[in-house]
Amino acid sequence: MHRALCPVETLYVGQRSRAVLSCSLRGHVDVEALSAAFDAVTAQHPTLRSCIVPDGTGHALRLLGEDERPRLVTRTGDEDEAYAAELNRPLPVGGPLTRAVLVSAPDGGRHLFVLLVDHTVTDGHSSIALHNALWNRYRALVDGEGAGGAAAAVSAEPHWPRPVSALLPPADAAETAGYLAGRLEEVRRHPVELVPYDVRRPSATGHRPGADGSGDGHIEVCRLTLDTERTARLRRTARQSGVSVHSLIAAALLTAARRRLDGDGPRTLGCLSPVDLRSRLSPPLPASVMVPAVTTHLQTLEVPGAPDPLELARTVHARLGDFLARGDQFHEMRITPEIPRNPALQLATVIVTNMGVVPGPRLPNGLRAVDVRLVPAREQYFPQAGRSPVMACVVSFEGRLSIEFPHYTACFSPSFTAAFRDDVLDGLLAFANTARPEHVPADLV
Repeated sequence: MHRALCPVETLYVGQRSRAVLSCSLRGHVDVEALSAAFDAVTAQHPTLRSCIVPDGTGHALRLLGEDERPRLVTRTGDEDEAYAAELNRPLPVGGPLTRAVLVSAPDGGRHLFVLLVDHTVTDGHSSIALHNALWNRYRALVDGEGAGGAAAAVSAEPHWPRPVSALLPPADAAETAGYLAGRLEEVRRHPVELVPYDVRRPSATGHRPGADGSGDGHIEVCRLTLDTERTARLRRTARQSGVSVHSLIAAALLTAARRRLDGDGPRTLGCLSPVDLRSRLSPPLPASVMVPAVTTHLQTLEVPGAPDPLELARTVHARLGDFLARGDQFHEMRITPEIPRNPALQLATVIVTNMGVVPGPRLPNGLRAVDVRLVPAREQYFPQAGRSPVMACVVSFEGRLSIEFPHYTACFSPSFTAAFRDDVLDGLLAFANTARPEHVPADLV
């Protein structure tokens, strides 16, 4: 059985990007129950037990046979080495669109669980929902609630989720064409500058002779975290300044990027903010529906050599708010198929995702999560380009802000990315330190 991909979903086929959810665990893991839980959640979602196949001029999802379905992989090994390996292991076209791996220490008391999902069938919110649903099912099995075997049965008639592009409100074709023309004129008049790679190519052509430059490195992740107190202070600063935490983070990233460009005068930088459509559809689309339901907002800013970060944050916040108030997020989704012909529509100096505050997994007694992470990864990073956007994946699990900086080591070196991360951290701490105490009335204490 097949389900054709819409033009928006088809873009992800070429990008080969994936969401990488990971959970560091301490305690006992019942491998049989975890395997049954993974089978159960994949049984509920036909997109998770499908592969991508050609379909005329496009692509489609095809259900995998029973012997092809993804199953939990278990092995013994080092947690850090396992994470690095899974981060760099793709989900090839033609194979399963998800993978679940449990790597346990020899003593059986420490584990790393990694869940990867192809972005053709997920976004950040649905991948987090899937991860939590899997652990909810695991907890129920371990606690003896319900029958796991029956839950893993696969329906003979799969209920394919509709693509988000088919759920948008009605629009006039001329209005959409006018929006596209305006966006193309905007990116033509305001081309953005990108951060140059610090890893030098070994030839004047930008790559090794006889190679395309794609196999010279690997994906690593540099990470920034704030504890609950500093996260709360950052949120308080945002509230007191009349902006969002997202805009404060975007300002810190733009400031760090500007420092990597020459000169003291203004430079045109771009900030790309993914925009969740689930809550903005009518009716809203639950996070449990496994489809990509995200569009983007690109804004360009003239950033001087010594910017005022709070003013940057106010500009980012106001422009993104205006974009949403106009309903342009729906136009942006409609013109997404134009991106291969006009990549400048999504070309930015920094890409700042933000999942907001989300819950971590609920686990049974005897097992606890010491860390939860969400990182985007893809197969092609094009070091031969010489420069690119800097990606920051932002999420707050259980009230602790985390920003992941995935990078390809043939483009940005680990030391470069660490220095960039440290600049962003300094900017966020400066914001957090400006938070004023908020007094609670005595009758509310």
